[in-house]
Amino acid sequence: MKKIAVTVAVLALGLAACESKTENAVDNETNLENAAAADANAATVDAANAADNALDAAGNTLDNAGEAVENAAEAVENAAENAAD
Repeated sequence: MKKIAVTVAVLALGLAACESKTENAVDNETNLENAAAADANAATVDAANAADNALDAAGNTLDNAGEAVENAAEAVENAAENAAD
């Protein structure tokens, strides 16, 4: 009887140890998945911000080019007026 009781106790402890390790593995897997999702979300936000910044820069470049053309046209007009005087 004692051998059976000891055997049952050892098996119960072994089962408890396995269950604990399984729960830890599941928790670790969940933590990894959450971290990966957070990284993916951060990368998405970074990419969107980079695209917005690139579009803003392109818009500013176009605005500046338009102003440069206007300034050049005014300079030509002023030169023509000065030449006529």
